[in-house]
Amino acid sequence: MPITGEYVPSPHSQAADQVELFERTHGAEGNTMRGVPIVVVTMLGAASGKVRKVPLMRVEHEGSYALFASKGGDPKHPVWYRNLLAHPDVEVQDAAERHDYTVREVHGAERQAWWERGTAVWPDYDAYAARTDRLIPVLVAERVG
Repeated sequence: MPITGEYVPSPHSQAADQVELFERTHGAEGNTMRGVPIVVVTMLGAASGKVRKVPLMRVEHEGSYALFASKGGDPKHPVWYRNLLAHPDVEVQDAAERHDYTVREVHGAERQAWWERGTAVWPDYDAYAARTDRLIPVLVAERVG
């Protein structure tokens, strides 16, 4: 179930440029953030229904990926978090590999396990959590089929 429709790049030029480079080179370039691997998640916009893409840290475990709605510790969730709640069917591109996934938010012990995996990859998540009053949502993308 590929994500199709009109693509609207991120209004954040750094994210839009990274997605463009990553996709154009099939993940050979633009594949890290500060030296840490990323994936590109393709989704539909919650309100617009248009195709959106976001580069996120690569936190993978047994074929599933964690998506941290950290927004750098901002007091508000990133827009893409609402997109995923509204439209949980996504595509994840990891290097040159693209597959369909379904996303769900995790809680409790499962969230904690994914949080620990995430901070092992990107320790800044702990700093982001410390600078906001909100609980940073963790979503897990599980491969379809």
